[in-house]
Formats: sequence, C-alpha cells, structure tokens
Amino acid sequence: MTANSVDAAVGFVRENRARFVEELKALLRIPSISTLPEHAGDVRRAAEFVAAELRCIGMENVRLVETSTAKHPGGHPLVYADWLHAAGKPTVLCYGHYDVQPPDPLDEWKSLPFEPEERDGNIYARGAVDDKGQMWMHVKALEALMAAGGGKLPVNVRVIVEGEEEVGGEGIAAFVREHGDQLKADVALVSDTEMFAPELPTLCVGLRGMIYTEIEARGARTDLHSGMYGGAAPNPFVALAEVIAKLKDADGTILIPGFYDNVKKPTDAELKAWKALPFDEEHYRETEVGSVSLTGEPGYSVLERTWARPTLDVHGMPGGFTGAGAKTVIPARALAKVSMRLVPDMTPAEAFAKYKSYVESICPKGIVLEVRLIHSGDPIVVSTDNAYVRAATGAMREVFGTETVFVRGGGSIPIVGDFERELKTPTVMMGFGLPDDNLHAPNEKFHLANFYRGIESIVRFLASMGA
Repeated sequence: MTANSVDAAVGFVRENRARFVEELKALLRIPSISTLPEHAGDVRRAAEFVAAELRCIGMENVRLVETSTAKHPGGHPLVYADWLHAAGKPTVLCYGHYDVQPPDPLDEWKSLPFEPEERDGNIYARGAVDDKGQMWMHVKALEALMAAGGGKLPVNVRVIVEGEEEVGGEGIAAFVREHGDQLKADVALVSDTEMFAPELPTLCVGLRGMIYTEIEARGARTDLHSGMYGGAAPNPFVALAEVIAKLKDADGTILIPGFYDNVKKPTDAELKAWKALPFDEEHYRETEVGSVSLTGEPGYSVLERTWARPTLDVHGMPGGFTGAGAKTVIPARALAKVSMRLVPDMTPAEAFAKYKSYVESICPKGIVLEVRLIHSGDPIVVSTDNAYVRAATGAMREVFGTETVFVRGGGSIPIVGDFERELKTPTVMMGFGLPDDNLHAPNEKFHLANFYRGIESIVRFLASMGA
C-alpha cells in the first residue's frame, strides 16, 4: 500500500468521524449482557448488527457461528468474516467482543447505561470501551482501508468477534480447538486493553489468567427461625465468613498451601521498565481506586501486585434475606463468588485443585460445602521481539508522536492464551482505553480522541504489515 493510499485511508477516517460515533452509539444501545438469560435476544441482535456492518464495508464470508452445544447450552454466537485476496501478504486475525457486563448499580450512573451520551470529550455507556468501542475501531479501520484501496486490503484479514468474553469465552475456546484452521493467521490483533496514561501509546504484553468459582454452603434442610433455632442450627453465612477469612491474611497473602509454588517472577528488565513509567501511587489511590489506603502483599510495588502477582477476591454473597426491613431467618444455604487472578507459570487446573482442597479442609462444623469452577483462563506473556510488534509501535508513533511503552495488564482475556496455545498465533494487544474509563463499573466511558486515534493506528498497523 502506497503512502498516498495510507494518507487517503487516514483522511477517510477523519472525514467520517461523526458517522463512526453515531454507528457506535447504535451498537451501544443494544443491552448485550451475556451473563443474563433474559438478554439472550439482545446479545444476538448485537451479533447481527456487527455482521451486517462487516458485510456493508466489503468483508466476505460473513456469518454467525452458533456456539450452543449439549455441553455448553445457551451459547451466544460468534461473528466471522474474512477478506483473503492479498496474495503473498500476511494474514491478520482481528478479535473483539460485543457482549458487555451488567450495568448495576444503576443509581450510580449519571446517564442511562444503554443511552450513550457525549460529555467532556468522552462517550459514556456500558460497553463504550470494553469492548464495543475498541472492536468498532477494527471495523472502521477496515472500512477506511477498503475505501482507500478500491475495495482491497493491504493484508489478508480474518475477523472473529465473540459474545461471551464477559462470561468466560467457552464458545470461542471450543471453536478455536475444533475449527482452528478457519482462524489461521500470522498474527492476532486484540484491542481490549488500555493505555498506561493519557497521550502514552501502550502495548500490553502480558495478562493474568483467572479461575472464577462459587462456594456453596448448606446447613439445615430449610430456612429456620433464628429465635427458635439460633444457637443450635448451623448458619451458612457465618460458615462462609469463616472460610473466606481463612483464605488470606491481614497483609493480603493468600493462605492456600502451595498457591505460590509456580509463580514466575518478572524479569529484571521488566521491573526496571515499570519503575520508569509515569506512575503516581497517591493519584492512583485517590483518583482510580478511591480508598483511604491501598492494600496487598508487602514488599511489592503496586504495579507488581496488579500485573505480576496472583490475587484472590470475593465478588458477592447471594442468599438469605436482603429485602427492606427485617426477617429473622437462618438461611438453609448461602453462596460466595470467589475468583483468583493467576500469573505465569500457574495453571488454572492446578490452582483450582489446591484452592478446592484447602476450602474443603476448613469446612465449619455442621456445614456441607460445594466448590465449583465456573470458568478459567491461562496467564500469558507475549514476545516483543517480532515484526508485528515493530509494526504496531511504528504505527502508534506516527499517530501519537511518541514512543510506545510495554506493560502488563492485571485483567484476563482468555482467548489470547487460546490463540497462542492452540493456533500458535502471536498476539498484538493494542488498546486505547484509559485507566479511569470505569470498565465493569458505573459511568463507563471511552475518550473519543482515543477512539479516533485508535482507528488511525490500526489503519497504519495493517498498512505496515502489508508493506
């Protein structure tokens, strides 16, 4: 692709910014909440929206791939498309997801979560940055390259967009295992990460894995009156509190025996690079976290604790009576949702086995515990010494006018490990979110300047790959 063609594609992006945003708003209005069965129709509607746009811009073989199976009922569809006519050029696999987290608590949103609103240079809505807005950057970059290239792309492209990333990605994982030949590519491009700081182009080169679990505690056969039976009947909530209190000590160290055995430390070069990043711990505590103090393992920096150390967190404890007023009941059962973030070289299977064994060993008297694995994903660290990373950093340098930094992410994108393990495909994680974009929280946003610059960066990345 010539320099003039690249300039034409970038010009197309700039001329059509307003339209791109309006299209994104239409997608954001679809409440594609993958974890809630009542929104299954909305999830499919979002998939059809993405597929229709891929057809419109000139992608080929566009189709919905059903993921619902006997083992995995109720799966949400994948969206697949390709354009494979760039003879002798690399193939890039563009990945994103169109499903979103629930918007709760609703009363903390300043505008309705599924009625996108522009304020202060940002677009606010559930899914704005995670990941509809960033996935839409891929689609619009492809459109711009098609327009500038007379219906042709500078590289071969496959697109796969899933609707279950927020619930573990079981459908796409099965598709990768069983039909990996349909996703064959030289490199995968993922835009579901964030920049380390405003104006600082960033490539994420590592992600923590995770295991998401439930602990169910069962006591009596049925709910009991606390006046008649309190003092004799076991209370599942109290039992869960006892169990959870024994999972970590006061310093935040996980107490599961052997849990840290396979933790791989960051390299000295990584630690040195992290220390050079523009990180203000007090600003992070006050602005991003909003707590009176930070917690975590002593002896590690905040970046080490969030990028390179395993963690354990409790997300909810449904059960019993939670309505207004009082009801003196000893519940028959209670539930705790607990997850652990994993780092290289930990494996989800081994970590879960140690966790399950330990929880069962500390089961309180009178209680029956069941420990269930809901979903999991492997940790991943990717190489930075390849032509794909050089193309990405060069593209972002053109757009941002400064050098790219390499960071790890504390979150998990399970499919990145699947691409590496099953397809042997390296991944470039080029994200354009910001640390304060509130993903998974009320008032999620995407900075519109980064939306535009993200599209231009992807245009230049794909053009560079084709050169």
